[in-house]
Amino acid sequence: MRAIMKKYGLDYEDRDIINNADQYAEMVKKSGQPLSPCVEIDGNMLADVSGEEVENYMLSNGLIEASADAPDAPTNAPCTDEEHEAMRSKTIRFF
Repeated sequence: MRAIMKKYGLDYEDRDIINNADQYAEMVKKSGQPLSPCVEIDGNMLADVSGEEVENYMLSNGLIEASADAPDAPTNAPCTDEEHEAMRSKTIRFF
């Protein structure tokens, strides 16, 4: 997700659903399911999506224009278990 946001120069807010139970509960309530990442764009919740899916959503809804720039990280793969474990001590997490 972050790679897509950076690719298009978009501001975003991370939510820490790993270390903050209230943030996790809000994500589940809004998305209707427990999987992450979830991205809320203009009131529309995209649940359990990849960066590619978010990019396609924004392109198809005219929120961004196509860019030939390459993202700085893979956009079609989830974080590994090791990456999730490393995030447990950080407060940055997509919601």
